Amino acid sequence: MMMSDKIFSWLATAVICSLLLTAGCAPLAEETAKPEVKLKKPVPEAAIAPAATLTLKFTPQDLTTYKLTTEAQRHIKWEGPLPDKTAFKGGQTGNKIEMTFTRQIQSVDDKGNAVAEITIEGLKYLSIIRDNTVLDFDSSREKDKNSSMAGLIGQSYTIKIAPTGKVTEVIDVKEARAAFKGSSSADKAALTLLKPNVIKERHGTLVLPDADKNQLRTAGKWSSIKTFSFGMMGSKSYEKIYTLKEINDTDSHQFAIVEMNAIPTSEMAGQLDKEEISGFSKMFDNIETYTGRLKLDLTAGKIEKYLEKLQSEWIAVDPSAGQKDDKEPAALKMTAIRLYRLEKID
Repeated sequence: MMMSDKIFSWLATAVICSLLLTAGCAPLAEETAKPEVKLKKPVPEAAIAPAATLTLKFTPQDLTTYKLTTEAQRHIKWEGPLPDKTAFKGGQTGNKIEMTFTRQIQSVDDKGNAVAEITIEGLKYLSIIRDNTVLDFDSSREKDKNSSMAGLIGQSYTIKIAPTGKVTEVIDVKEARAAFKGSSSADKAALTLLKPNVIKERHGTLVLPDADKNQLRTAGKWSSIKTFSFGMMGSKSYEKIYTLKEINDTDSHQFAIVEMNAIPTSEMAGQLDKEEISGFSKMFDNIETYTGRLKLDLTAGKIEKYLEKLQSEWIAVDPSAGQKDDKEPAALKMTAIRLYRLEKID
C-alpha cells in the first residue's frame, strides 16, 4: 500500500476523530435492511429431494417466547511502533443488547399476515464508548430496578408480520414510548429501542421467500439484500444467500436447516457513501466474513434459532515499513462486528 508518512498520520488522526464523533450513535437495530428476496435455481441433483415449504405460520392467541441478542462493535488497534504514539489511542465502542420477549398473535388475515403483540419480559443493555462503560442495565439485578430503563419491562407494542417474516407495519408503540420523557442516557436508549425502524429490524431481520417461491428442495437457494453503515468507512451492501442444507424430523416435528453466506454487492446507500468508499476506505485493505444459520420448525411454522454475524477488518500499514531496520512495521487496524441471534425458548 503506497502512502506517505504524513498521509498515514492524517489517516490515524481522522480515524480517531471519527470514533469520537460517532461513538455510541447507532445500535445494530438501526442499520438499514433492504429485503429483496430473489429465487436461486436449485442444483439439478436436488430435484429428487423432498420439497419443504419455508414459511411462518400464525394462529390466533398463540404465545411464543424468544430471546434476542444483538451486538454492534467497533474497535481500533495500533500494532507496532508509531511516532508520538501517546497522541493516538484506540479502543472499543459499541453496544450489546439481550432482550427476552413474548409474541402473542392477535389475528391472522386470509393471506397469512398476522397482527402480533410484543411484550418485553427481560432486558440487558451494555453501552461502551472508547473502553468506558456509559450504560450497563440488567433487569434481573435488584440495583437496576430504579433505572428508567426498568420501565421497558412489561411494555408492549403491536406489529404486522408477513409469512415471510418481514415486519410490514408497526401498528402501535405510542403508549410504550410515552413512558420515557427524561433526557438521561437510559431514557434515550429506551426510546431508541422503541423506534419503529428499530422494531422492524428487531423482529424482521430474517426474510423467507415469497409464497410463490417458498417450495424448496435440498440445495435450493434464495437471497436478500442488507446494507450496513460503517461511519467514515461508508456504507456497504451485501447479498445474503441462503441455502437449504437439510430437512430432518425430531420429536414429531420437521425442521429445515439453512446456511447463509453473504457477498458484497454493488448496490450502495447513496452517492455520498460511494464517494467515501472510493476515496477514504480504499486506503485500507479489507477482509470480511458474513455468515449465518437458520433452524426453522416447518411443522409449527416458527423460527427455532437464527444467527447471522458480520465481521469486517480494515488494515493500513505504515508506508515506511521495511525501510527501518529491526523495527516492527506500524499498522492501523479497525474491526467492526454486527451480530444478530434469535432463539425460541418457549
